Amino acid sequence: MNKSIPLIPCLWICLMTPPAQSGQTAQSFTKEGTKKTSMKYLLYLPPGYEADTTAKKWPLMLFLHGAGERGDDLNKVKVHGPPKIVASKDLPFIVVSPQCPKDQWWDIESLSALLDEVESKQRVDPERIYVTGLSMGGFGSWAMAAHEPHRFAAIAPICGGGDPKQVRRYKHLPVWVFHGAKDRVVALERSTQMVDALKKHQADVSFTVYPDAGHNSWTETYNNPALYDWFMDHKRK
Repeated sequence: MNKSIPLIPCLWICLMTPPAQSGQTAQSFTKEGTKKTSMKYLLYLPPGYEADTTAKKWPLMLFLHGAGERGDDLNKVKVHGPPKIVASKDLPFIVVSPQCPKDQWWDIESLSALLDEVESKQRVDPERIYVTGLSMGGFGSWAMAAHEPHRFAAIAPICGGGDPKQVRRYKHLPVWVFHGAKDRVVALERSTQMVDALKKHQADVSFTVYPDAGHNSWTETYNNPALYDWFMDHKRK
């Protein structure tokens, strides 16, 4: 007579949560409440993340795209910045790249809720959370720093702008600003105003101006390994 196979071990195996996979995948996030939040995003997990059996925490980079990548097709988010970089090169961060809906602007509270969600599900180092973005995402980066000044370890806005009166809220943050001198979409002055305001507060701010660049000051910036090294050098104060 054949012996029956115990069902419990099989059931346990079938119900196990599959390990997280490295690489970039499409995700969605919804939060119910007084204000419903729904957002699509790309999630990149660095090599070794799924094989790590320790309690190691990983740095997280929030990337905010520009106005041209809005909509409901996540492939648009891959055309610039870190989501494009990770297609051919590894980065030592968890990279979260949300997509802003068509004809809308970055909603800061929704972005904060998304970060809460990712932190609750992934092994994020809360001392090493960074934000960067280009054009509309550059404006979003400045706004995120003003909204949650003690969440981030460093920020890198590219060809964006913000409210100079708000910089006192995050004067403790290391900031690296980038802009093209010949930008006709977002004037160089928008970044210069923010940098000057930070300097008045003796902030740790660096400013890179590309003398021959127009609005696209992000390709050279995100292709520069020094940017990622700079992020990794900073922890939340």
